[in-house]
Amino acid sequence: MDQQEPAEPSPNSKQAVISEELISEGKWVKLEKTTYRDPTGKTRTWETVKRTTRKGQSADGVSIIPVLQRTLHYECVVLVKQFRPPMGGYCLEFPAGLIDENESPEAAALRELEEETGYKGDVAECSPAVCMDPGLSNCTTHVVTVMINGDDAENVRPKPKPGDGGTSSTRGCPVRGGLRWEWRGHREWL
Repeated sequence: MDQQEPAEPSPNSKQAVISEELISEGKWVKLEKTTYRDPTGKTRTWETVKRTTRKGQSADGVSIIPVLQRTLHYECVVLVKQFRPPMGGYCLEFPAGLIDENESPEAAALRELEEETGYKGDVAECSPAVCMDPGLSNCTTHVVTVMINGDDAENVRPKPKPGDGGTSSTRGCPVRGGLRWEWRGHREWL
């Protein structure tokens, strides 16, 4: 008996979303059953998470890469330790947050950086909107690099301004070999 080769996608068949059915909706996200056509023309379903908060912005949120520069110190990236209920524990991560309505990604990054770390800085770069987990959701973010002058008086002893339900602590991680340093002997952060 001859084995059949897998069907090649036809140049005339396009992958496309056929329908979206709401399964559940909360304040921040909703769950949908997405029906789509695969490259072979077969109809399939996918469970999809979508943000409910995007209102005309180019992305849902910002992820900030804060670079702390101080005289006579190694350059560091600033990380935050926060409790994340979906993970059931603490996560070491870059500061991040949602973009408010009528707010630019750059303004959101500076606001979130100050709220989560207490630091103030200047935007060096802002990426286009990028997908962070496209196999699960349509959530998008701008990756914003912020330079922090650690010698400025306002950045010598920064105080985070946590919002509702959140507290965080910060950690400077040296850019050179920093992740190796962070994982070695600092397991309490993981």
